Amino acid sequence: MQTVVVVGTQWGDEGKGKITDYIAEKAEVIVRYQGGNNAGHTIVNDGKTYKLHLIPSGVINGNKLCIIGNGMVIDPQALIKEIDYLHDLDISTENLKISESAHVILPYHKVIDELSEKKRGAEKIGTTKKGIGPAYMDKAARCGIRIVDLLDEEVFKEKLYTNIEDKNQLIQKYYGAEPLDADTIYAEYVKYAKRIRDYVANTSVLLEEAMEEDKKVIFEGAQGTLLDLDHGTYPFVTASNPVAGGVCIGAGVGPSKVNKVLGVVKAYSTRVGDGPFPTEIEGETAERIREIGKEYGTTTGRPRRIGWIDTVILRHAKRVSGLDYMAITLLDVLSGLDTIKICTGYQIDGEIVSHFPASIKQLKKCQPVYKEVKGWKEDITGIKSFDDLPQEAKDFIKEVEKEVGIKASIISVGPKREQTKEVIEII
Repeated sequence: MQTVVVVGTQWGDEGKGKITDYIAEKAEVIVRYQGGNNAGHTIVNDGKTYKLHLIPSGVINGNKLCIIGNGMVIDPQALIKEIDYLHDLDISTENLKISESAHVILPYHKVIDELSEKKRGAEKIGTTKKGIGPAYMDKAARCGIRIVDLLDEEVFKEKLYTNIEDKNQLIQKYYGAEPLDADTIYAEYVKYAKRIRDYVANTSVLLEEAMEEDKKVIFEGAQGTLLDLDHGTYPFVTASNPVAGGVCIGAGVGPSKVNKVLGVVKAYSTRVGDGPFPTEIEGETAERIREIGKEYGTTTGRPRRIGWIDTVILRHAKRVSGLDYMAITLLDVLSGLDTIKICTGYQIDGEIVSHFPASIKQLKKCQPVYKEVKGWKEDITGIKSFDDLPQEAKDFIKEVEKEVGIKASIISVGPKREQTKEVIEII
């Protein structure tokens, strides 16, 4: 049995979809274990670009078992749209399986998400307003509706009408907005249930069977470590656990089943939404990186904030996810810069710290401590192997490896699969 967890080490958008797609060629099962359609993966394969939000990246790889785990929250409308999108591209979803225990995003979740964010005003979190947080809130409050409930019309109706009665109280009396109609929502979602019924299964059992048959499994996270509910820049985080530990809960497997953890590292840093960002830069260099790297949200289209690579964050990700290796992506975007900065620590009130603070107040005070390395002018998008990289690019990678304490096993120098170079075999 070989299993690999692919996690984002920064604020998401590190290129996890591309890396998952690359190593999925050798795997037989690909699993998404948390999040919802608030995250997006862009994959370039055989000259075609694919944008996915819920379905695991491995679906592009042909005859692979692709699992949407119980730890996800699913908007059925968005899921069906994505299935139809793949079918229009002649990509089969025959091997897609959805956990019967995953929770359902309903219209009241989206409405409350938007109203709540609006009410926060200047203190807004920067959510995608797709109902992710409120759906996880209902899950924790034990009033959520799961896929298995959605498929049973009687159970679904009872739970839905009870919830809408409660939610309308909140929507009308607290937010002063218009109430939702239970009959309309019920009729709509019963149709969705019929569309997805054949995909639904006990995915924990499927995973156990696959691992007993010694199949290679990839667990794919959404977002990144700094957006983790427990280990991120709280409250500017997502509502689930993207870190490797989230696999056990979100996929229904024991910790002994995880063999390796691969952390995906962007060669610089980006962030979408509000919250502290110690290495953030603005001006000409930031604009250059944003345009070359096409740093706009897959889901929202929002321009991403830009910063230098931050090894304080990477060490944090290494510790909380138990990273074995790194996959460094978008290295080509840094080509042409005279110098490149690597953050090695923070200065807070005159003191140098090397660990990531939990306090938002402290994070806002952080002044990055940089080590500068020489840049390279060569176009590296066509290299055949790691050895073909300019010495300056190799030095940059080695410096990051030294600061973080783990090796880079994969280097990516462009969006295409053939622009991904494996230095150390992962699976």
